Amino acid sequence: MIFLVLSILSSTAIYVIFKYLDRYKINTFNVIIINYITASVLGLLLTRTQIDIFPIVKHGWLPYSILIGILFIMTFVLIAKSSQVVGIAITTVSNKMSVIIPITVSLIIDPLDVLTNFKAIGIILAILAVFLSVYRKRKVEFDPRHIYLPILLFLSMGLVDSIVKYAQQYHVNDLVLPIFTVILFIMSAVSGLIVKLLRKTSFRDLIDKKVLLWGIALGISNYASLYFLIKALNYKNNLSVSMDGSVVFGINNLGIIALSVIFGLLVFKEKFLKINWVGIVLSFFAIYILSKT
Repeated sequence: MIFLVLSILSSTAIYVIFKYLDRYKINTFNVIIINYITASVLGLLLTRTQIDIFPIVKHGWLPYSILIGILFIMTFVLIAKSSQVVGIAITTVSNKMSVIIPITVSLIIDPLDVLTNFKAIGIILAILAVFLSVYRKRKVEFDPRHIYLPILLFLSMGLVDSIVKYAQQYHVNDLVLPIFTVILFIMSAVSGLIVKLLRKTSFRDLIDKKVLLWGIALGISNYASLYFLIKALNYKNNLSVSMDGSVVFGINNLGIIALSVIFGLLVFKEKFLKINWVGIVLSFFAIYILSKT
């Protein structure tokens, strides 16, 4: 449970950092690139074994690490595009509701993850809580032809988490976890630099003091978020006490939303609708039910 809590705290820190980036008008994409470079370096520091490229290419987890790394930066670009075209509200709902996909995948591929009646109630409550918590009452003003953007975001976010679960289930134990994350974040960093090159923007922007500081902070949070999520998924492989993947993804998503709402209310003075509070209360019920399954 401690790994899941640490993952939730780290993911919430990412939310807080992005809020400050928006407040101080700092170029988000540049910070994202520094973030992935920082996460790569952090992973290298935590890798106790010597890295030899030839044995690595023989491991079954390598393709998944590379794919997730590339999808990370592609998903970020998609979030930015969707927010600009169809709005933040719809983008947020698509992003958060994507948790349905990894929950389903976990139930399918993990023989120990069985859908009991009690767990089904918890998952249904979790999905409903997510929707109510992030719902925003705003007039929808966008070209219906652009509806593919939130749909793609929903699928891509779900795909990323599902690949993480698949890799963890069959390839990534605690021993290979550090090197797995190293390759993953290196691929994200390289992909980000390629995108920046294609956009023909100055690389000197990356050494701006504010970009570096926020990028390092984001990189530490980002690395911890993924590292502890996989540790939480591996938890049942190490101890007799187990927590199913569907439960981990459900509680993780709900915990991030609930904690982010608290930060938004206390630190950023955000206003929430009554329906959002219903969602938050419901999320605590869902977390309680899922934690007991």
